[in-house]
Amino acid sequence: MSSKEKMAKWLKRFRWISIIEGFSFLLLLFVAMPLKYMMDMPLAVTYVGWAHGILFVLYIYIVFPTARRCSWVFSKTLFALIASVLPFGPFIFDRYLTKEEKELAAT
Repeated sequence: MSSKEKMAKWLKRFRWISIIEGFSFLLLLFVAMPLKYMMDMPLAVTYVGWAHGILFVLYIYIVFPTARRCSWVFSKTLFALIASVLPFGPFIFDRYLTKEEKELAAT
């Protein structure tokens, strides 16, 4: 497997984790939290929050090996970390990664 194929594999894996983590964050903010505070159903936050916490830790855990293997500069790695705490951040960052993945596939 060539280095570009390995980079593409790491990017694809990171993108999947990023998208799933982003959806879990939106689900927590826009579904579970309103259920807790408007409908008095705190159990939704318990389960969705737990799942989001695991996905968030996984996201942070995978950022650094992906950055190292894909030769990201510090600012790109920082952008990935900041994106993880913004509600739509992972989706915005994914747009940049999609372009990078297409460039790797084209060469």
